[in-house]
Amino acid sequence: MSDLLAITGARIFDGTEWHDDAALLIEFGFVSGIVDSDAVPAHAQCTKLDGGMVVPGFIDLQVNGGGGVLFNNAPDLTSIRTICRAHAQFGTTALLPTLITDNVAVNIAAIAAGIAAHELRVPGFLGLHLEGPHLALSRKGTHDPALIRPMDDQDLARLVDAAAALPNLLCTIATESTTPDQIAALAKAGIVVSLGHCDASYDDARAAFSVGVSMATHLFNAMSQLTNREPGLVGAVLDTPQVFAGLIADGIHVHPAAIAAALRAKAGPGRIFLVTDAMSQTATDLTSFSLNGRTITRSNGALRLDDGTLAGADLDMIDAVNFMIDRIGLAPEEAFRMASLYPAEAMGLEGTHGHLGRAAMANFVHLSDAREVRSTWVSGERVWQRTEQ
Repeated sequence: MSDLLAITGARIFDGTEWHDDAALLIEFGFVSGIVDSDAVPAHAQCTKLDGGMVVPGFIDLQVNGGGGVLFNNAPDLTSIRTICRAHAQFGTTALLPTLITDNVAVNIAAIAAGIAAHELRVPGFLGLHLEGPHLALSRKGTHDPALIRPMDDQDLARLVDAAAALPNLLCTIATESTTPDQIAALAKAGIVVSLGHCDASYDDARAAFSVGVSMATHLFNAMSQLTNREPGLVGAVLDTPQVFAGLIADGIHVHPAAIAAALRAKAGPGRIFLVTDAMSQTATDLTSFSLNGRTITRSNGALRLDDGTLAGADLDMIDAVNFMIDRIGLAPEEAFRMASLYPAEAMGLEGTHGHLGRAAMANFVHLSDAREVRSTWVSGERVWQRTEQ
């Protein structure tokens, strides 16, 4: 059997431009080129798709669960496999299982599970996102206030060690619970540091950016807001071109008008990218589940605690993409980049992820003309395919 695979039969969006009557060539899990359909090498193994479009695989940097599993409740290898499989059916080809604020033992278990997933090359596993526990009580959201605490030397050492063993590590922290020296040490270790669940002033946020913070977690949510005399963290993010920001595009977490305004403000190099902030309900019919002993209810497109606090999102990546196109009016190409190229850039992975240029990982999604996921491919292998009813 040939090591060269040719994908034909669909329009191809490489992340920059469209290719019609073309073939995506894949060797050893990486893109080797895009050629005219009549120029496919004779020795290639061909797979012909039934129309539609091929786009770069979606990258989700904030995934708390899926397939009935919440990572906090079961921080192990099996959960990571389940979460990655659950999100593949929505076009996600790479994700960061996300652990929100919990105790030290759960954090240690989650890191060990992530290392195991990396060593076993679990399809779709990109690394870990540790969201907390070093956050601001005043912006706790659904995080358990009893578990939020300042970072100490042992916490810092644990994170630095984890970064050396994981392919990628994203940490969400708040300026209230970390020092500038700690932030700098995290960034020096190769950790992507994000501000979230944070009540920082504009000046404090800008100071954190200067020592290593390069991202904001779920823009607008659980952070100090933009006001006329104090721009807060929202204002600092929008005013700092190089800082990336995740966005929950469901129309519930952020008003469409606020999304549109933020996109106009962040047209520079540090882009806004899509995240789902999904919980265990993704790819299931669950109507409720628990987190830290508290019940979360799924209703009317939202996940909430008993007091009404939003607790993650009832969202998947293809729905987020379609929301940006249908509700915000974004061009499809830009919406695709918000789900692929921009999160890759935010993690420093644009050389191999987020597009279908030469030498990129062959992670892609086959969509129908109506932008429904028909199949999902990781490293040139189909990991999910829609079964017609």
